[in-house]
Amino acid sequence: MNRRNLIVALLTACVGLAGWAATWTVASPDGRLVADCEVDATGTLSFTIAKDGRQVVAPSRPAMTLDGGRVLGQRVRVKKAATRRATFSARTPIYKKAQVDLAYNLLTLNCGDYDIELRAYDQAIAYRFVTRLRDSLTVVAEDARFVLPDDYTVYAAPANSRFESDDLRVQAFCSFENTYVHAPLSQQSRTHLSLCPMLVDLPGGGRMLLGEYNVRDYPGMLLLPDHGNTVRAFFPPVVARQHQGGHNNLQMIADQWHPYIARTAGRRAFPWRMMIVVDSDADLLTTDVPRSLADAPEVDASWVKPGKVAWDWWNDWNLTGVDFVTGVNDATYKYYIDFAARNGIEYVILDEGWAVNKKADLMQVVPEIHLEQLVAYARERGVGLVLWAGYKAFERDMEGVCRHYSQMGIKGFKIDFMDRNDQQVMRFLEDAARMCAKYHLFCDFHGAPAPQGLTVTFPNVLNFEAVAGLEQVKWSDAKEFDEVPHETILPFIRQVVGPMDYTQGAMRNATQANFRPCNDQPMSHGTRARQLALYMILESPFNMLCDTPTQYEANQACTDFIASLPVVWDETRVLAASVGEYVVMARRSGNDWYVGGITNWQARDLEVDLSFMAGREVELVTDGVNAARHAEDHRICRQVAPAKLRVHLAPGGGFAIATR
Repeated sequence: MNRRNLIVALLTACVGLAGWAATWTVASPDGRLVADCEVDATGTLSFTIAKDGRQVVAPSRPAMTLDGGRVLGQRVRVKKAATRRATFSARTPIYKKAQVDLAYNLLTLNCGDYDIELRAYDQAIAYRFVTRLRDSLTVVAEDARFVLPDDYTVYAAPANSRFESDDLRVQAFCSFENTYVHAPLSQQSRTHLSLCPMLVDLPGGGRMLLGEYNVRDYPGMLLLPDHGNTVRAFFPPVVARQHQGGHNNLQMIADQWHPYIARTAGRRAFPWRMMIVVDSDADLLTTDVPRSLADAPEVDASWVKPGKVAWDWWNDWNLTGVDFVTGVNDATYKYYIDFAARNGIEYVILDEGWAVNKKADLMQVVPEIHLEQLVAYARERGVGLVLWAGYKAFERDMEGVCRHYSQMGIKGFKIDFMDRNDQQVMRFLEDAARMCAKYHLFCDFHGAPAPQGLTVTFPNVLNFEAVAGLEQVKWSDAKEFDEVPHETILPFIRQVVGPMDYTQGAMRNATQANFRPCNDQPMSHGTRARQLALYMILESPFNMLCDTPTQYEANQACTDFIASLPVVWDETRVLAASVGEYVVMARRSGNDWYVGGITNWQARDLEVDLSFMAGREVELVTDGVNAARHAEDHRICRQVAPAKLRVHLAPGGGFAIATR
């Protein structure tokens, strides 16, 4: 913090102690991002944020209502205000870079038995409540809102609720998967919840991401455009009554709710409310602010091995040219295992179908599967097996399931269909991560909210879904789900808060005109080269190969390219980026570089700066000259990387580069 701001903070703190209105200022280390925190004459707390002197968040009043009617953030009496410079430094072995180093300034307002903390980074302001109350407390409501100075345009993804209802508690039962609506805030629905985070266009070309981080023993946040230019948070209340049902009887459906959102420890730090403010779209792809807001790792995960996985469900177990009937059976999975072993793919997943349907019991295996034999078969070939598990089936006997399958040799679980983010489910995610770590199992959470720090605190949680992924093309026409523009938006919003299991890698590819949904022979929107590029653009330490092994064997050059790619990185650079238009990213692993680029449905010619890898031999995958008509048309060649690469991207196209 500069000397002037420190003096302002100290002087106004003295005024606050006298019981008058007071303002405290905290600025980012570079001085460009400034938060003013005010307590007015009534004791009401509010904050504003300005970037380079221009307000980006108008006066917003955070508050937390406890049982008994006490409201933190109202009738505030600041006993002490302190500002200090701090740094965050951590090795990050499962991330987009190997090391994170960040500086920030911290303002702490001591209000007696609770604090209000604000961190000011060069790219963000974040605040939270920290309480020192009795052993436990009940949070009736939290008022978290972001007031925009004007009717700014935002990217909002509506919650894809499973039940139509005006009741926000019912809307909150969703899979956290949808595409983004880009429109002024006034044109976004004021009655339907949106997923978190939300991206705001700022005047002059900047962007602001509104979100949360480090959500523990507390409900997750959903967002709702409110009166005027306000985005307010909605927190699902604690469920009072629920029944088993939903997808294959694996879900817990809420029937009644308590009149509060959390019962939790009285001495604790609450989740961060985060406003990332950046100059350029590229900054959203490289920011480390969320990573620094999470609690430090709580479990030893040195045994965790990130990797790629051959996936069965997307391709409907649809092998061709084999002498057995394909499906959920031993012969099919042995073929997947052999394919993985031949191509250096670390894992094979048994998705839904291996356990007896509608029993919600992971100890009941279908008779077509002999799991112990498959585990031994895979182990002999250096391949690990991962099991899909429905929420209720996993939750009903968590330790018994983890102990049994860990002893058998299973490597991890893909846990699915929670479809909630209330306190009970957020606790479940943490309990599942902790239990899996105890038995050296990793997790991939589907049907769950975005990670919000859990992959940091529990590094055995390799991945989260919380994304409208490639699976949507199996049943959605292009009007319902068009993945090409969607993929040029995701890295700037959803991916900012953590890895996502998008499940790319389709070998059947279609132009805009030729696409059709198909369950057993699904295809992707856009070109083949695009599918390969996505492995560099999307972050996924447990990274799926979505298509069938026989499709990959028929396209061995593409398979070899995918199989050679790392899934975690030592360095990330953005070479070109514009939300909704194009993304070009470079990733380094050790001494080798990998580059991926995609465009929307607009054909594009790009000049890419490759000076950092110039002179290295590389493998280059580009759209073929006829890719605009036949999306599978592509070209793979080896060449020496130039300092400047000129490349043409077909509509829905892409390109990929790997050091060789």
